[in-house]
Amino acid sequence: MRSRALDHLHHVVHHQNTLYVATAPAALYVAAVLLDPRTALPVEKGPRDFPGPMRAELLGWLDSVANAADDQAEATMRRFGFPPEDYPPFVRTREIRPLLFSAASACFDDHDLHVREAALAASIPLLDDPQLRHHRKAMAPALLETLAVSALWQYRERATEALTAWGENTAGLEVRREAFEVCDATSDTSSSAASNLATGDAVDLPF
Repeated sequence: MRSRALDHLHHVVHHQNTLYVATAPAALYVAAVLLDPRTALPVEKGPRDFPGPMRAELLGWLDSVANAADDQAEATMRRFGFPPEDYPPFVRTREIRPLLFSAASACFDDHDLHVREAALAASIPLLDDPQLRHHRKAMAPALLETLAVSALWQYRERATEALTAWGENTAGLEVRREAFEVCDATSDTSSSAASNLATGDAVDLPF
């Protein structure tokens, strides 16, 4: 059931970088349940899925949602003649970024390394928000100490790109990967707070 819920998030609520009317409400829900003990349970994994429990998967989904509303996404929309302010799902997703960051940052000290990595990665695009940019300096050491030395090149690459964009020193950081690693990766090194829920709502979570 947990795996089916994840599949619904990835293929119906937010798919291929598209933000729908349902995306922001679902993101608030995901943010609100991140620390529920049931999100620490495992889920089914495909050959190219990132490692980690349900919580890491949910953070990865929030990461994708945040990326679809970051500054680069905004610039791309404008370049192709689509004013982002005229697309309500984009506007709403940007409005909730502080709430999503609050939820993701609560997982920075999770006991599971995969969750910690996913939380840091999800926070990177959220820090494009003007209200959150001041957190970049404080987060830089965590990116250096955790994401930049991750076993997954995708995280190492994200850390290096973010730190460079933030004006941090990235001397000595290098991302090494085979040209077709992203296509041929095996499961060993595989890839990708809102208001509190009422007690009655939490009972019926699909996790």
